[in-house]
Amino acid sequence: MPEGPEIRRLADRLDRLLGGRVIERVWFAFPHLQVQAPRLEGRRLTSVSGRGKALLSRFDEGSVIYSHNQLYGVWRVGRRGEVPVTARSPRLRLSTARHDAWLFSASDISLWREEELAHHPFLSRLGPEPLDPGVDIADVVARLRLREFSSRQLGVLLLDQGFLAGIGNYLRSEALFFAGLLPEWRPRELDDAQCAVLAESILSVTRRAYRRAGVTNLAAWREPMIAQGLTRRHWRHAVFGRAGEPCHACGTSIERRMVASRRLYFCPHCQR
Repeated sequence: MPEGPEIRRLADRLDRLLGGRVIERVWFAFPHLQVQAPRLEGRRLTSVSGRGKALLSRFDEGSVIYSHNQLYGVWRVGRRGEVPVTARSPRLRLSTARHDAWLFSASDISLWREEELAHHPFLSRLGPEPLDPGVDIADVVARLRLREFSSRQLGVLLLDQGFLAGIGNYLRSEALFFAGLLPEWRPRELDDAQCAVLAESILSVTRRAYRRAGVTNLAAWREPMIAQGLTRRHWRHAVFGRAGEPCHACGTSIERRMVASRRLYFCPHCQR
């Protein structure tokens, strides 16, 4: 499933192509939404933004299309009238004078009024976003110290969208590695310095993934691998997906375990 950085980059791209433009045609695959499409046609799409792992497409008359890619949803944008070649099922199309933006395979799509979003069953439960420039280390530390989060194992807590929005499986492994912490630790077991290091790691890893299209590895480690001609899979992450390969920092073999029914990667030497 795409994580916060990927969704934010997708939102940026859609906003560049569609934001501020009149949407001439709107098509939904779902009949209960299609009957409402005419009210959006001829209106201006003011912005497309990410919230956690969801997209919000806002119209100037106050409507908002909520969409969540989940595991299989994919957006494709092309010239008006061109239908992407894919075996995926189309779910939504937004058409400007120049472009068609298609959403394929996603099933979680709904239409809201701006004033109703505070009551959305998913959005209303989301925590702050590490990609929000207004969120800092102190904010994340404060979340770690909250009673509802402080007794949870870090490997489980970091997947909780109510704690911080947009963090998923690869960001969880990478943030814990750079913080030097194992997934079974709990916030209440960390001292102030460790909490601050974890908070900084969460923010820096997530923001690096946003800036570099999903890359979380450090430049000092990835650039020599790129120079050797290794593929992106080898140098994209510090630990995620690298079980059995040497840690960039110490040379110890990276290990994999299942935490909260999902793969987690770690260095048994650097994280202890």
